[in-house]
Amino acid sequence: MTHDFILYGTSACHLCEQATQILTTLASDDFRWREIDISNEDQLLTRYGTKIPVLLDTASGKELNWPFNHNDVIGLLNSTASQE
Repeated sequence: MTHDFILYGTSACHLCEQATQILTTLASDDFRWREIDISNEDQLLTRYGTKIPVLLDTASGKELNWPFNHNDVIGLLNSTASQE
């Protein structure tokens, strides 16, 4: 089963770049993610503006706020897989 995630951030965020590097190492057929720039939507900017980067598991709705590392993302992935 494929797990889909959204990384909320902005283009000028160096922490978001670090998060992208972490996610890139995990990308596979079973783990997909896409980025959404919160600066394009007021509602997202209000919700995530001081917390980015934030990784959202689209299946469970669980969020992983920065700071997170490779193991934290694996933990989120595993917690989602165990609920299926």
